[in-house]
Amino acid sequence: MDNNYYEIQELLHQKADLYARLKLLPYDGTPEVKTNHDKKYLYIRKRVAGKLTSEYIDVYNEDLYAFLLKNAQQAKELKKQIRKIEKQLAFMGYSDNELSNRVMLNIQFARINMKTSIYDQAALEGIGTTFSQTEDIVENGLIYGVAAQDVQKILNLKHAWEFIMDPDVLSYPSDYSLLSHIAGLVNEGFYQYGGRIRGVPVTIGGTFYIPPLPIEAQVKEQLNALVQANKEPVDIAISLCLYCMKTQIFNDGNKRSAVLFANHYLISKGSGLLVIPNQSVSEFKQLLIRYYEDKDNGEIYDFLRNKAWRKFD
Repeated sequence: MDNNYYEIQELLHQKADLYARLKLLPYDGTPEVKTNHDKKYLYIRKRVAGKLTSEYIDVYNEDLYAFLLKNAQQAKELKKQIRKIEKQLAFMGYSDNELSNRVMLNIQFARINMKTSIYDQAALEGIGTTFSQTEDIVENGLIYGVAAQDVQKILNLKHAWEFIMDPDVLSYPSDYSLLSHIAGLVNEGFYQYGGRIRGVPVTIGGTFYIPPLPIEAQVKEQLNALVQANKEPVDIAISLCLYCMKTQIFNDGNKRSAVLFANHYLISKGSGLLVIPNQSVSEFKQLLIRYYEDKDNGEIYDFLRNKAWRKFD
């Protein structure tokens, strides 16, 4: 299996991505029409704990029925692709790595707090949605009165969070390949190759700091060095987050990708979450500028440890 490591890793990324896309679909099941007193109603039929159940959706109308049929077809196709990948993995000799109870608890903790985490990340990006609006977008995929690109960014964050919480993905190391995949998810719909390393100069508002063009080999080497450092998991996660932000590895979405990448590492170690709280975004941005300009004396590390680290015990 070692000879197929990179191929297996790519298949696991694809599988987790498909599962994340499956979770983005608003309905899980097959649509059915029921008639009562000459009126038609729409339900979703699905199997729960081995039993067929029907969940009421709404009064029948053709547009909604067509949408439910399309939703069911998309789910069917995604599940088909997942089964195909699972067969390929089995053929290569891959078997699931059992995660510790601590990591499984961390996944639950991350999932329970996912909407809050996405809301806080959106605030860091200057997306002005309320928590209620963010929650509606995460749950329903659309909300009126919010710019389409902001809705897309929030849905991309949901997609990326689902990806990093996948047990298969958590069993693999926090490396450059994974970071690139996260950046691709974050930038989906905005850049065709959102996970490709930056090849053009960029400037950062509010600072004279201009990040040099990243070199892939050096980025890989630095990420590996940070992960292998003899430090507590939270300190490694903070180092990964800040390095990715300052290096500006990708054309866009670097802060979002950095936070998600740090959380992949932290969750895989069962050590909580790292999310800059909405009410402290302004303070963090000021500290980040000082960090970019090499004027920081450890304040940003203290901030992230004391105000952004969420523990569950």
